[in-house]
Amino acid sequence: MHRPPSRRLAAAIVASAGLVALVPAAAGTAAPAPAATGADRQQQFAAAAAHHHVPLSVLLGVSYLESRWDAHVGQPSSAGGYGPMHLTDVTRVAAPAARGDARGDDARPMTTPARPAQSTGDPALHTMDAAAALTGDSPATLRTDPAANIDAGAALLADYQRQLGATGSDAADWYGAVARYSGATDVAGAREFADEVYQVIRTGEARRTDSGDTVRLAAQPSVAPKTGQLSALHLAKAESDADTPKPECPASMGCDFVPAAYAQNSADKGDYGNYDLAERPSKLKIQYLVIHDNEGYYNGTLSWFQNPAAYAAAHYELRSSDGHVTQMIQNTNVAWQAGNWYINAHSIGIEHEGFAATGATWYTEAMYRQSAKLVRYLAGKYRIPLDRQHIIGHDNVPATTAAGIRNMHWDPGPYWDWNHYMNLVRGHAQRHSHTGGLVTISPDFATNQQLVTGCDKSGSGTPCDAQGTNFVYLHTQPSADSPLVSDPGLHAGPGTTDIADWAARAVDGQQFALAGRSGDWTAIWYAGVKGWFLDPHRSPTATAAHGFVVTPKHGATVPIYGRAYPEASAYDGTPVPVQSVVDLGYTMTAGQRYPLGLTDVVTDYYYAPTIDSSLPGDHTVVVGHDRYYEIQFGHRIGFVRADAVTIRPV
Repeated sequence: MHRPPSRRLAAAIVASAGLVALVPAAAGTAAPAPAATGADRQQQFAAAAAHHHVPLSVLLGVSYLESRWDAHVGQPSSAGGYGPMHLTDVTRVAAPAARGDARGDDARPMTTPARPAQSTGDPALHTMDAAAALTGDSPATLRTDPAANIDAGAALLADYQRQLGATGSDAADWYGAVARYSGATDVAGAREFADEVYQVIRTGEARRTDSGDTVRLAAQPSVAPKTGQLSALHLAKAESDADTPKPECPASMGCDFVPAAYAQNSADKGDYGNYDLAERPSKLKIQYLVIHDNEGYYNGTLSWFQNPAAYAAAHYELRSSDGHVTQMIQNTNVAWQAGNWYINAHSIGIEHEGFAATGATWYTEAMYRQSAKLVRYLAGKYRIPLDRQHIIGHDNVPATTAAGIRNMHWDPGPYWDWNHYMNLVRGHAQRHSHTGGLVTISPDFATNQQLVTGCDKSGSGTPCDAQGTNFVYLHTQPSADSPLVSDPGLHAGPGTTDIADWAARAVDGQQFALAGRSGDWTAIWYAGVKGWFLDPHRSPTATAAHGFVVTPKHGATVPIYGRAYPEASAYDGTPVPVQSVVDLGYTMTAGQRYPLGLTDVVTDYYYAPTIDSSLPGDHTVVVGHDRYYEIQFGHRIGFVRADAVTIRPV
């Protein structure tokens, strides 16, 4: 029976490996991460690697791709994985929640029947029991004890290496075992995971984990893995189908294409799903990439989007365990994904397996990296800037009318690590200025553990499990005792800590106009009011930036719109019905300033009421002459008429 090394042995192994104890980084402004007990996490990895004769870099690389070295307090991922090594026990995962329609057309409903529970995977791929058998520890221990979990993951890797008959003690000799650890049943998924692990080994990583420890993986830029070992796994290869479109993604990613449904649901040609044929980008500019989580499992989401009665689908779906990318709608077409028809017409929707209420438990590193590669590819193809004005969450998409504000979705939620994700997208960390009239929200994700409630949907206000969050709360005064700011479009009264309440949250990467400072508090203009957030000088949660803001002309009151539709005269001579231009009920008043986003906003409307263009003017783009600017107004973006505002540098 194998047991993890003692604490004394762990310390000796660390010392013999030339490792040193690492001092945790300073805590952020929210609740600090729990202190480590006994051997720190770096020592736990070193002990497990030595115990099972696995190269430490391989063990650290695999764990980084699975969990970024976090334990997630015994909570499972959407794929049923536990602990730093993501040992899978998917029989313990709850069924997915339902999603609503995301077309955003006022002529269609915003809700659909609940999605049925989906299978969580092949029991043969569960690793928890196999790991328990190898180490002698119970599954309960492996779910909750990080050291035991790491040791068991190392035992699995060593067992895979033995079964492959692979030899060698260098990191390069373990490619096959790493690929098998992904759990992927296809060549593409296993290769994507293993390639990312070795990329991490080549570049190195360091971060503070949820235990409060800093873990480091030293860079090995010259490592050249033996990729030929992949053939020994005898995994399935994707079958090509002449009738299936070729996936639009980098060839190295091994994406596949599983078509979403495009079919009628009744004799009514206006009753169909789940997207509209279009000619993008030639007739409709693609200028946004919308990040979603799908509130369900990868396989279940594929099935759901193949049902025309879903009335919702996205262009891409990513698997949590290895980041595998499946395209479901060609980018030339308009997916019903964002709840705003104008945004749909000009965006590509990217779904991620997972649940917003568990979030970082688990948006995996493998999924972050594959998603970032996809976004970087799409941004280059369609000339989309790599910033948070163009790469937005579903929770940043505005409603189309005041009545629709309360129905807007809030994924990927408070636990999506925007800072890390955007650094991966850009390939480097964002440079910040020390001066400027703009404020970029940038709390330290791991230590910024803001209070969030209601994850259990009980309505009791129960606190969610503590984990890193991507936002700061906005108060009416520079005091934690003051109420949170309100959003009258969402609900009456001040904002709350409920997970679905985005009224008083400024999110990582979003920029706002500076409105004042008082001690350790900073104020920004936010949805028509000053919002104050804690921003200590020694542990700042935001940085300064230069840019441009918009202000009302001549003291006017400027309405905020959720879409940039053409003026009525633009429809003259067409059979397309005139679309009303209505605001959201929010206004910008004299003295307020909001960051300028897109200046080249296209004023248009895509008319597509039926599945087969059976009505006069069907599938027609109407283009107007009115000009709009995009701004960051509150939690969500908005549009203002260009002739109503002035642009100023700050």
